[in-house]
Amino acid sequence: MNMTHYMELLAVNQPWNLIIFMAIPIVLAETLAITELYLLFTRKFDGAVYYLNRFSGMAVGVYFVGIIYYIVMNAIIPITQAGEWRTIIDVIAVATYVIAGLPLIWIALQELGLVNRALDQMGKLKIHAICVALFLVFGHIAMIAGMLDPGILGYKGASAHQMGSGANDHEFCHPDGHGDMTKDHQQMKKTMPMNKQGHSH
Repeated sequence: MNMTHYMELLAVNQPWNLIIFMAIPIVLAETLAITELYLLFTRKFDGAVYYLNRFSGMAVGVYFVGIIYYIVMNAIIPITQAGEWRTIIDVIAVATYVIAGLPLIWIALQELGLVNRALDQMGKLKIHAICVALFLVFGHIAMIAGMLDPGILGYKGASAHQMGSGANDHEFCHPDGHGDMTKDHQQMKKTMPMNKQGHSH
C-alpha cells in the first residue's frame, strides 16, 4: 500500500513524529474544545477552567506556528519543486492539515490581545467556538485523506514499477503471469514434435 506524505510523516521516527505532529496538538485542541463548551454553557469567565481555556488557546496556536513553518519549509516547498505529490489525495491531506492550524493561530492572537480587541467576552468566545469548529473540520479531512491510499487515483511507488538490480531495463512482471506462461509452454510441448521419432512417415 502506498502512503501519503501526511501518513509517512507520522509513521517515520516513531514515536516522536506521532507525538509532535499529532498527539500534542490534538490534546491541546481537544482541551480547548472541551473547556470552550463548558464556558459557553456556564458563562463562568473566571476560575481554573477559564484560565485553562486561555492557556490551551495560546499554546496550541503558538505551537501550530512552528508546525506550519516546518511543514512548509521541509515538505510543501521541496515536494512541489520536485513534482513529487502523490496525486490530489496527497495534496489535500497536507494542505488541510496546515489550514486546520490557522484558526488556532487566530485564537492565540486573540488571547494575546493582537486581534478582536473591540469584542466583549461573549463575542470573543463565539470567535473561539467558530475557530475550534473550523479546526475540527479541516483536521478530520486531513486525517481521512492522509489515511487513503493514493494508489486509488493511479499513483505507483517506485517498488511497484521496478524490481531488482537491473530495474532500469527490466519491466516488472506480475507473478500471476508466470502461471499462464507455464501453461502455454506445456501446451506447445504437446503439439510440437520434439525429435524425428515423433513423426509418422
